[in-house]
Amino acid sequence: MTTVDPLPSAPSSPLYCATHPQVETTLRCNRCEKLICPKCAVLTPTGYRCKDCVRGQQKVFETVRVYDYPVAFVLVAFLSFLGSQVASVMGFFVLFIAPIAGVIMAEAVRFVIRKRRGRYLTWTTTAAAVIGALPVFFSTLIGAIAWMNYTGVGGAGAFVSLLWPGVYTVMVASTVYYRLSGIKIG
Repeated sequence: MTTVDPLPSAPSSPLYCATHPQVETTLRCNRCEKLICPKCAVLTPTGYRCKDCVRGQQKVFETVRVYDYPVAFVLVAFLSFLGSQVASVMGFFVLFIAPIAGVIMAEAVRFVIRKRRGRYLTWTTTAAAVIGALPVFFSTLIGAIAWMNYTGVGGAGAFVSLLWPGVYTVMVASTVYYRLSGIKIG
């Protein structure tokens, strides 16, 4: 009768990370078998991979075309401008309208660019959502300043009217960002 050692024997010499030669490790990339330390390891659904393998795989999923960025930008800026027009008269209900508007914008982008994915698409559309909402925000700001100058009444009360356009801008931009970040690479 033979006995089997339940634990495999440790390697005779220590192993070091390929990128950080001073860090001892036993972890390997599950694709290229390169030694990696916890700093270099990227957790994927199939296990740990080195950053080089992850970067190479991301290029496969980068499907956006050059013209998708300006199309998405213009579409979201226009829709955000229209939404900010509606939100400027809705007051408290902006809390409900802005997330719905953000979802509509994100889904419109997905539809128009046919669900193609790109590294900077999320940031482009988020910037467009903010830029589209700024005209209403700035017109409200100018109105508040003009009201203060006309009435001679100062203080924070004149700037309360900026609350809802500001809330709309933040909520719609964050909704667009988080809605599209699911199709973002990296």
